[in-house]
Amino acid sequence: MQLYFIRHGQSENNALWMSTGSHEGRGEDPGLTEVGRQQAEFLAQFLRQADPTMTVNGSDFQNVAGFGITHLYSSLMVRAVTTGTIIADALDLPLVSWEDVHEWGGIYLHDEQTDERIGLPGRNRTCFEQYFPDLVLPDSLGEAGWWNRPFEEPELRLPRAQRFLRDLIERHGHTDDRVAVVSHGGFYNYLLVTILNLPGREGYWFVMNNAAISRIDFNDEEIRLIYLNRVDFLPRELIT
Repeated sequence: MQLYFIRHGQSENNALWMSTGSHEGRGEDPGLTEVGRQQAEFLAQFLRQADPTMTVNGSDFQNVAGFGITHLYSSLMVRAVTTGTIIADALDLPLVSWEDVHEWGGIYLHDEQTDERIGLPGRNRTCFEQYFPDLVLPDSLGEAGWWNRPFEEPELRLPRAQRFLRDLIERHGHTDDRVAVVSHGGFYNYLLVTILNLPGREGYWFVMNNAAISRIDFNDEEIRLIYLNRVDFLPRELIT
């Protein structure tokens, strides 16, 4: 299995932080900015390109021959679903939701007065069906919203990444599948800590730009980090 972990394009919250250095005024489930949409379009076309004659000594560790994505997943957060939808349209693949790859914390707002993080419902089935009609939703999703629970505390995040990795290997391990997962920068960190079997969680930060790709190959003998945080397909002015 080849895993292509993809961070969503620039979100409204990302742009807010870049311009103000503050989370004040953040939305609980932001969409993409215009820059984010452009990043997703460049990403989708990059993933779409293919030249099977371009291989290097029988291996293709930089995907010069193309990606050949076979499965495409996304979190249920709007910025990831929007990015994933643009990719799915370019690759003519179904976009399948995977709740466990959401950003840390879940859907929440920060009360500046009390310093409390308040969990909110998230989008419900009707909303997704209206705005993302081709997204494959979990059968369990109803009208109460997919999150609809308290803020996700830190001690719950690493176990979620561990659960995702177990489920991913159960679905696609020991196959030649090429799996793309559109997710988030914070979750990326928990997943890499899991894959690398690093002690604890504190003291690590693995940078991942908007719309970046990281490739990790799994086979019966070993796990290979092929590349991390790849954005060479983006124009310089779109790197955020």
